[in-house]
Amino acid sequence: MRSSVLGSVWVLLLLLREPACQGDEVTSNTVNPCCYLPCQHTGVCVRYAEDEYECDCTRTGFNGKNCTVPEFWTRVRQLLKPSPDTVHYILTHFHWLWDIINYTFLRDVLMRLVLTVRSNLIPSPPTYNSNYDYLNWESYNNLSYYTRILPPVPKDCPTPLGVQGKAGLPDPELLVERLLKRRTFRPDPQGSNLMFAFFAQHFTHQFFKTYNRMGVGFTKALAHGVDAGHVYGDNLERQLKLRLHKDGKLKHQIIDGEMYPPTVVDAPVKMSYPPGIPPEGQMAIGQEVFGLLPGLGMYATLWLREHNRVCDILKAAHPTWDDEQLFQTSRLIIIGETIRIVIEEYVQHLSGYLLQLKFDPTLLFNSYFQYANRISLEFSQLYHWHPLMPDSFLINGDELSYGQFLFNTTVVTHYGIDKLVEAFSRQVAGQIGGGHNINPVVTNVAVRTIEESRQLRIQPFNEYRKRFNLKPYTSFRQFAGNEEIARDLEELYGDIDAVEFYPGLMLEATRSGAIFGESMVEMGAPFSLKGLLGNPICSPDYWKPSTFGGKVGFDIVNSASLKKLVCLNTRTCPHVAFRVPREEQSQSENDDSKVRTDEL
Repeated sequence: MRSSVLGSVWVLLLLLREPACQGDEVTSNTVNPCCYLPCQHTGVCVRYAEDEYECDCTRTGFNGKNCTVPEFWTRVRQLLKPSPDTVHYILTHFHWLWDIINYTFLRDVLMRLVLTVRSNLIPSPPTYNSNYDYLNWESYNNLSYYTRILPPVPKDCPTPLGVQGKAGLPDPELLVERLLKRRTFRPDPQGSNLMFAFFAQHFTHQFFKTYNRMGVGFTKALAHGVDAGHVYGDNLERQLKLRLHKDGKLKHQIIDGEMYPPTVVDAPVKMSYPPGIPPEGQMAIGQEVFGLLPGLGMYATLWLREHNRVCDILKAAHPTWDDEQLFQTSRLIIIGETIRIVIEEYVQHLSGYLLQLKFDPTLLFNSYFQYANRISLEFSQLYHWHPLMPDSFLINGDELSYGQFLFNTTVVTHYGIDKLVEAFSRQVAGQIGGGHNINPVVTNVAVRTIEESRQLRIQPFNEYRKRFNLKPYTSFRQFAGNEEIARDLEELYGDIDAVEFYPGLMLEATRSGAIFGESMVEMGAPFSLKGLLGNPICSPDYWKPSTFGGKVGFDIVNSASLKKLVCLNTRTCPHVAFRVPREEQSQSENDDSKVRTDEL
């Protein structure tokens, strides 16, 4: 009895203890106190006089000067909640357990939990944008801006990242040269292939449409989500030029008996090609930059063929429908197919989870969930995955350099979709995290990303760790897991709390056998799942057969897969997956091991 009482007293004392925190009280009377980023656990810093501030801790689960004192139930949750690494370990181990769960009602229970827990980390409605670091109507209503999860660092701070680190940040080109530029190609240990790499780029460019002509922080993607605008165009004028205006279909050309996107001669839309490429050599595609890589042209061709195939099915089922209804309904089906492939195959592959992810909007119908989405600046920064790109491209026995590959639409028509799918499915992509793996051809993109983040005053990497319920790193060695990178970062930044958001994501030590580190997963997944399930077609009023032209269209959405997308739209049904076959992965791992041994 006595031990029980003592135990209860000990628990009570533990719950009442105030933890030490980096956000302890600010004492300076010369610096904007909000520069110290004092408010923890999503508390909002409100400045009054020069040296006075207040943290608004409303609904954070914490109180105190800097929102550091947990409320009773917050302490209980903290005691019971497993760490992200523990959860990840459970989800990626114990095959026997997941073999049982995936065939019982527990799969739905866990999938609902994954969706709600992840999605709740993303504020909805949106909060800040690059012009405002406080809530206001303009920030909410102006869709021309990316939204932001954390407000910008105040303008009048002693250092670019508040008060931490040096007075000046390291030169972006030096940073990329020393820490991000590839030395030797390092394959992804998860076996991601170029089919995955090009899908990532093709899929995300429907909502990552940075519009620097208006200024930093702006986007052209007014839909802010999965709208298939990369297939149909991001405005009505472009859409109408791409449409055939017959049977709901899109314009196309036939080459060697197969369907490809039309040229800009037949569909006069603006495409971004270098000077010297004639109009007949430019494919007309929904996204104007997709002439850059034949891998993007491959996916554009597959979705073009799929749209026109769906139109034929709907026309047969609904002979009275006009061109407009056939087109609009087919577009909804394409959006549904896209979301299913992304969740059940793309995100499944990235996560490495043994839980089989499931696209079933009805799982959220009895939950508090808002069917709306705004693309955030942080999500756009996070998704610069250029280490995926190889040193050259291997297609049907040929090796193509970047000079032969970039802006060369004849690669698509010369080899054909079947051979491109086969080749890209068998060529391994690079590991994203861990540094030293961006091909020199695209390092300029990393430089521009860092420059953009500084113009937009994005908060430090550790602040985002805290925002997504991760422990901030306390040393460069803990963060990098690599002595050379840790040493260089310490020289360049001076303080672990001064490491920038994008370099932090790219240089963080990767999880064992994984494509990137903990932060990329824990920050990226909430953005992805909120954007996918927040789509209107997933809402109760939309998610029913009539939306998709009846059972025939609903069945297409509910049975969609990457293999079907390819094999229903090619002659030979080539090997297709987001992961290289086991034998190719084993070979690439052996080659990588040899290279690392030679380097040592």
